[in-house]
Amino acid sequence: MELTAIPRAVGAFVLSAAEPPRAWAVLLSRSARALVRRPPPRDRLLSQMFDIGNRSVVFVAITLGFLGAISVFQGVMQASRVLPDYSMVGATLINVMTREFGPTITALMIATRVGTGIAAEIGSMVVTDQVEAMKVSNTDPVEYLVAPRVLACLVMTFVLTVFAVLVAVAAGALVGYLRFQIGFATFFSMRLVDWADLWEGLVKCAAYGVAIPVIAAESGFRASGGSEGVGWATTRSVVNASFAVIFMDFIIASVIYLVTG
Repeated sequence: MELTAIPRAVGAFVLSAAEPPRAWAVLLSRSARALVRRPPPRDRLLSQMFDIGNRSVVFVAITLGFLGAISVFQGVMQASRVLPDYSMVGATLINVMTREFGPTITALMIATRVGTGIAAEIGSMVVTDQVEAMKVSNTDPVEYLVAPRVLACLVMTFVLTVFAVLVAVAAGALVGYLRFQIGFATFFSMRLVDWADLWEGLVKCAAYGVAIPVIAAESGFRASGGSEGVGWATTRSVVNASFAVIFMDFIIASVIYLVTG
């Protein structure tokens, strides 16, 4: 009896772990079909872009600005222990921000601020039977609630990432100039950035921009039990979206490294 209990427990764990990715894939395919069949109205799309992008600008700017400044300070302090040559500090920061920190940290910020809002709004609609009312009135909840957010988040993730990289590099350059006397001409060097770095950053932006609203919406659709269920939906959204960003970061970076060498 005990020998059969272990395989059953393992099988139940595997099935439960595979259920969220399956639900995300189904919701993503339905959203893609909705976008192809009927693009969202312009006013609704612009409203979602404003909510995702404009209202995240300050949050992203402060986070990435401090990250750029700290990275330069710590990088110079570590470099000074080996060789007091700071000429590569700026080039290294630009490379790291372009392919890694810019897209990934920005996506984590979006998952924290935007993902919770999507999950809370959809979860509230679910527990108050508004989603069921949409179905009764022959309105597809995915087409109305999810598809515009997916497209808006995809676009604004690119915009916010570019903005975040610029802010981080500018903050790093300011710290390098004021604290370590690194000239701006030396700091703003693109010698370590090639097309593979740009492609990696772009692919990550696309993956994160699609995954975050889908995961957040799926968490909202699974809400139940009133306000407590909405709270659990927002928590689930942050945890799942953050984990997905980290996992995709590893997978994309590994694949591009294998392809480009």
